[in-house]
Amino acid sequence: MNFVTAEKKIQHKLDKLYSISDPQFIRSVSALLGPSFIEGNDVKVLKNGDEIFPEMLNAIQQAKQTITFETFIYWSESIGEDFADALSKRARAGVNVHVLLDWLGSVKMEKEQLDKMLKAGVEIQRYHKPHWSHLSRLNNRTHRKLLIIDGKLGFTGGVGIANQWLGNAQNPNEWRDTHFRVSGPVVAQMQAAFMDNWIKAQGKVLHDLRYFPIIKKTGSMPCQMFSSSPSGGSDSMELIYLMAITAAEESIYLSSAYFVPDEMSVNTLIDAAKRGVKIRIITPGQHIDNDLVRRVSRAGWGDLLKAKIQIAEYSPTMYHCKILIIDNLMVSVGSTNFDNRSFRLNDEANLNIMDKAFATEQVKMFDDDWHHSHQITYQAWLARPLKEKCLEKLALLLKTQV
Repeated sequence: MNFVTAEKKIQHKLDKLYSISDPQFIRSVSALLGPSFIEGNDVKVLKNGDEIFPEMLNAIQQAKQTITFETFIYWSESIGEDFADALSKRARAGVNVHVLLDWLGSVKMEKEQLDKMLKAGVEIQRYHKPHWSHLSRLNNRTHRKLLIIDGKLGFTGGVGIANQWLGNAQNPNEWRDTHFRVSGPVVAQMQAAFMDNWIKAQGKVLHDLRYFPIIKKTGSMPCQMFSSSPSGGSDSMELIYLMAITAAEESIYLSSAYFVPDEMSVNTLIDAAKRGVKIRIITPGQHIDNDLVRRVSRAGWGDLLKAKIQIAEYSPTMYHCKILIIDNLMVSVGSTNFDNRSFRLNDEANLNIMDKAFATEQVKMFDDDWHHSHQITYQAWLARPLKEKCLEKLALLLKTQV
């Protein structure tokens, strides 16, 4: 059951009808996939654990009424203790704290840590815990990473709650990642994305003023919080990526921790390259937590490299960023990887931002990561050892699951 789906994949190439800057792009994306882009937001970039965790923990400590927190990875390590302590303290202070953990991603979490939070009054749900009555859902995980404080302040990005995200990517033990602090009306959409899975896991609807307050504008960025799940249309996350790539006219910069595009995605990227769009992609190198994904990924680079699409592997440490930048205008950030698991198997959530200044900042960060990466040429890809090619062919048998 894990290897099949009842839904058809996107089978027909999208026609290029408008650019990313054309208002029709926002209209089409909002109408087809929803919710609508909403103006008046501000997004702050947080790079690596040294910036990310203090901001998140401080926000938790400042919570007055509600905390909603959904994550895939949560392990019983020092940073896990820090979050458990902070969440427990706010619960004891009367804040309503709701934590949604993916069962598989939090399997390394110790019972004592869970019990400590439960005793303090934290409400915890484990998403898709195995049970004989719904084994078909075992392979569908929540990969969303959402923290919302008092319904007004949100965090999203690639970071999980585990020690490998500590530090500043100075060595292979400190992963490179980016997270984002969000304020403004779009935070209500982030809260709705959390509630989507909270209702599935717990059955209770949280909908009063404490969770959905009136939110004033805090900036000028138009944003959209887009979520997807196998139960709500398994192709929707891939479709929004394909629409953005098809609309590109100048540049596509993709940071992807797990880059395993299907045939439609490959063809859409190649079509963009043929139009003269500059395409650069950064993926992990030898420092990766899943070598199977790297083998499957590298096996499919031939046509992309032949089309003059530039691909580079990040050298210093594990590269866990998930960011798409189109034409120095649109930026999509969040939990989604460029692979079948994110597009069709996992529950994901991405924040889409339309802002030139923000996109320019992200391009500068991408350029810095590119300088710390090793570019792979088409000739080098063809010349890889026979053993490596054979292992990649074997790995391709599991492509739909990575």
